[in-house]
Amino acid sequence: MSDRVALVTGASRGIGRAIAVELARRGFELVLNYVQNAAAAEEARGAVRSASRRPAARVETCQADISVPAYRAALVAFTRERFGRLDLLVNNAGVAPLARTDLLEASEESFERLIHINLAGPYFLTQAVARWMLEQGAAAASPQRAAIVNIGSISAYAASPERGDYCVAKAGFAMMTKLYAVRLAEAGIPVYEVRPGVIATDMTAGVKAKYDVLIAQGLTPIRRWGTPTDVAHAVGALADGALPFSTGAVIDVDGGFHIRRL
Repeated sequence: MSDRVALVTGASRGIGRAIAVELARRGFELVLNYVQNAAAAEEARGAVRSASRRPAARVETCQADISVPAYRAALVAFTRERFGRLDLLVNNAGVAPLARTDLLEASEESFERLIHINLAGPYFLTQAVARWMLEQGAAAASPQRAAIVNIGSISAYAASPERGDYCVAKAGFAMMTKLYAVRLAEAGIPVYEVRPGVIATDMTAGVKAKYDVLIAQGLTPIRRWGTPTDVAHAVGALADGALPFSTGAVIDVDGGFHIRRL
């Protein structure tokens, strides 16, 4: 399994960077996708290389906005050119709304932005990668080892009327996991959703005080913030084939938020 290659989108910081580091520890070579911050991407590349259990493992960065068709194609082409194969796609890239806005005041521009980046981008990137994985599997002498992991959100089912566009995009993303799971199951390619809860990242820094109080009051049975590493551990287990008889499954990394309680 030493030649495994993973592509992680949005890998320059936060959850994506932690996932890339965890995969490097498990022996993967990596493509780290980012959009704008080349310096952060290079820092992530250094962290991944330091974490790798294989000193000679290749780690490449690739700038690409996955919401743009031409950039998606370029990202897949880059991975093909540099590595010649792909064993794992982690759809992590995503953005928060530019502003929290009441549902009755929200704009179409904000909605379209979230849908393009958080749903259409990974949907069609997965389409391109799935075609490649099927081609790869058909040509391989050994059984298919590929997998796809989508990083979702509790916002797929927990309604937040001040960021409805984000919730709708994540709900669609959850269905996307099921669709690709059904389509690719016969080829032996499992598709999973890892669903984080309240995770300490740049994206949640602006609401830290709010969630500090809610967590202390029992928002989650495990009364602490989640970390990017918590999410990364779940992805690493899936990448190593820990759930071989599962596909379309949701792995909750949310401190128990999803549990209904009386």
